[in-house]
Amino acid sequence: MKNRLILLFFSASLFIGSGAVSSEPIKKNRQYYEERKDIIWEVKTDQKLIALTFDDGPDPEETIEILDELKKYNAKCTFFVIGKRVVEYPDVAKRVVAEGHELANHTYNHVYFKKSSLLSEVIQELHQTETEIMKITGFKSTLFRPPGGIYNDNVILAAKKLGLMPVLWSWHQDTRDWSKPGVNAIANKVLKNARNGDIVLMHDQVHGHSQTVQALKKILPELTKRGFRVVTVTELINSDGARQVGK
Repeated sequence: MKNRLILLFFSASLFIGSGAVSSEPIKKNRQYYEERKDIIWEVKTDQKLIALTFDDGPDPEETIEILDELKKYNAKCTFFVIGKRVVEYPDVAKRVVAEGHELANHTYNHVYFKKSSLLSEVIQELHQTETEIMKITGFKSTLFRPPGGIYNDNVILAAKKLGLMPVLWSWHQDTRDWSKPGVNAIANKVLKNARNGDIVLMHDQVHGHSQTVQALKKILPELTKRGFRVVTVTELINSDGARQVGK
């Protein structure tokens, strides 16, 4: 009986002070990183704002066609670019910036970072891209999207060291346009799920000609009709009354 009382006392003492002691490992999931304000998936706002984002460019054909469509509706978007493609197509990158859009970091070689990836490797990929963006456009990125949406502590730490905010996308707004599901499927994914503060995932460089441009011809006029304003991710984050999900 005495031993049992000692055990109960020891167990209870673990709850004294800052709280319960648990041997359960911390689950570093979306909730964990949102609460720490380490990653943005979307923004909560009462304003009818939506951010269309394009990964994997710039591309000398598709990015240009997308820019032409965006101009018709005065839509401003964020392009998460691959560093080596910025070097290959500098004039396209310059046009993106010149027309009021946002260039953001998507690594230099489109690397899928694993948990085993060294911090130095991640920093090198991001830094090399930043160097080329600055050299070619004169602007520094403020945002970073890891290829494949793969994130871990080293990815986040590397981004912070370079002054970049990791940005993913609204889970209900992954168009999967890279898989060429059909123009209507892409357009319907965006339009049926459109909410204030959404960050939409699209691509401006797909193997073979994509269906994204034709989908935009349906998406942009309908969003405009509904009263949405298409803005860059940075503008969405900084809009009046906006708050990052998790704040």
